[in-house]
Amino acid sequence: MRKSRFTEEQMVKILREADRSPVAEVSKKHGVSEQMIYTWRKRFGAMNSDEVNSSVWDFNIGR
Repeated sequence: MRKSRFTEEQMVKILREADRSPVAEVSKKHGVSEQMIYTWRKRFGAMNSDEVNSSVWDFNIGR
C-alpha cells in the first residue's frame, strides 16, 4: 500500500480548516484534490474528536 503524503493528524487539521473555509480554497492551499478532502471527511466523519485524537495517538505510537 502506498504511503500517504499526509499523516492522520495533518488530515484532521486540513479537515478542520475545510469546515471553516471553502473546500476548493483549502484543497488548492494544501495541494490536494477536493475529492480527497471529501474522502477524508468520510473516513474521519464518523469519529468524534476524542476518537480522532486517540486514532492519531495510536498511529504515532505504532511507528
